[in-house]
Amino acid sequence: MKEDLRQRIVAARDLLGLGEKASVNEIRSAYRRLAKQHHPDLGNDKGERVMLALTEAYQLLLDLCNSYPVPLPPEELAPQSDEDWWMDRFGSDPLWSKG
Repeated sequence: MKEDLRQRIVAARDLLGLGEKASVNEIRSAYRRLAKQHHPDLGNDKGERVMLALTEAYQLLLDLCNSYPVPLPPEELAPQSDEDWWMDRFGSDPLWSKG
């Protein structure tokens, strides 16, 4: 079963033209690019079959991305306010410092 899933993942990546590591945005971008090329409304004979395969590959990869959420950063790396972020980076510059 796991080997079948692995083969499906590899096939989906290959179909969408993705590398071993791809972000959700890269997956979406590849799907949209290929969907524009192979959409059945463009009069392509194989459009429906290709779009079905693209959509299945896209859905499989997105489902996997949603199944493995990215861990939250430790509190010391938690998002800062805009002002704190700016001061951490440019606070020592006399032009931008608070003093």
